[in-house]
Amino acid sequence: MTTTTGTIYRSSATRRSLLISAAFIAALLLANLLLFNPGQMGVVLLSGLYQGMLFFLVAAGFSIVFGLLDVLNLAQGSFFMLGAYMGFFVYGALPPGTPIPVRFVCALIAAAAGGGLLGALVERALIRPLYARPVFQIVLTFGLAIVFTEIIRTIYGPAGLIPVQPPAVLDTTFPVFGARFETYRLFIIITGAVLMAGVLFLLRRTRLGIIIRAGVQDREMVQTLGIPIGRIFTLVFALGCAVAAFGGMVAAPYLGAYPSMGDQFLINTVIVVVLGGMSSFEGTAIASILVGLTRATVEQISLQYLQTPVLASLSILLLMIVVLLVRPSGLFGRENG
Repeated sequence: MTTTTGTIYRSSATRRSLLISAAFIAALLLANLLLFNPGQMGVVLLSGLYQGMLFFLVAAGFSIVFGLLDVLNLAQGSFFMLGAYMGFFVYGALPPGTPIPVRFVCALIAAAAGGGLLGALVERALIRPLYARPVFQIVLTFGLAIVFTEIIRTIYGPAGLIPVQPPAVLDTTFPVFGARFETYRLFIIITGAVLMAGVLFLLRRTRLGIIIRAGVQDREMVQTLGIPIGRIFTLVFALGCAVAAFGGMVAAPYLGAYPSMGDQFLINTVIVVVLGGMSSFEGTAIASILVGLTRATVEQISLQYLQTPVLASLSILLLMIVVLLVRPSGLFGRENG
């Protein structure tokens, strides 16, 4: 297959995937319109976006690290959990009388910085010697996840921490067609969307993004040009971990922090990344929205008509199975051959 032909094929496949995604979202909107009143519909759609952005905050780093470094980081959910605990620690360690908005911002910065520094240390000390051994990477990162969880459980106990108080402007609700929706959940939606756009801009429109993608394609060539590709790879891994840790603290004022939160979010992260395509950051972004909207819609249907939320978790598994039957590489993944 020539380069031109391959480019045309990928472009056509991308258009098909976008059409499939748009059609599925349209079907979810139609289901909401037919089954719920306007207030319920508004809350369900916003809840879906909220859940989707929460998944994205973990899946973004997972997708970046795997798509650019081919490292399947099964400790990604643990960095999400660690970010929440780092943020809680800084939030509570600041001097009494520190305004809540200052505490909140400092906690966010500390979570991202701490996650990034820890990620850089993990990459340089543990991952770098194993780039040619993918199975060892999986075992190592799985073991790290267990170690991180047990350390947190030993220090803070198994019960977890109650949510911290967000800034007053975010600790409110607003009307949605007669219903009410939490402002902080809207903040999470906006934060996820901004992060989505920012990472995409970094990877596609900046010199650093070009260097990263070039290093993935031909590491020796980039090194020949005098670019320290080893440092670039460390930066990529640290970025993926920082995004997850930042997401953990963003979620903490709503979800709190508990040792198993990383494991719970990792499962949904894997579903999102597989659904979107393992090598596609854009696919991960779109799949996060699809999974969030699907889960919220089915959850409301289950509660309203079946009096049980059990179908919510099953719905995203069924969605993944159906998509993989049609496109085994995921919606935006690269087909082999």
